[in-house]
Amino acid sequence: MTERFIEVSLVSRGVTATARLLDDRAPRTCAAVWDALPLSGDVYHAKYARNEIYALFPPFAPTEPPLENPTVTPIPGDLCYFSFAGTELATKAYGYDREVNPGTTLVDLALFYERNNLLLNGDVGWVPGIVWGQVTEGLPEIAAACNDLWRNGAAGERLEFRAA
Repeated sequence: MTERFIEVSLVSRGVTATARLLDDRAPRTCAAVWDALPLSGDVYHAKYARNEIYALFPPFAPTEPPLENPTVTPIPGDLCYFSFAGTELATKAYGYDREVNPGTTLVDLALFYERNNLLLNGDVGWVPGIVWGQVTEGLPEIAAACNDLWRNGAAGERLEFRAA
């Protein structure tokens, strides 16, 4: 199979990184994401996982991908896929004001931009993610923008995924 690439952008900050899809390790997840592109949503900075930004989407695959190529210790440049029931995220501690309702399912597409991440949540325990992509270009630039997002806020910013 030919390698496939996507662009991951923080739209308002004007920063884009390129990532290679890991079709050999997470084929079902890569197919689900690729077929749904482009995707764009309000960006959040992780509260528990550490150096992570993400956006939430309604489910876009006919069936949720199985847990393929899982990790609880993502490294810089990893793109991860998570699926959550709204009841898992519906407490005020997470800070969502629109997308999350108890009767919904949400897909979380995340970018990890720095080291020392641990997917351990105090409410539910270990939260393995599917590693479906790896940033190949632009990681230092997007990491700097992610740090700016952490320090100065995410309001008004969007995380976008599109075919390269």
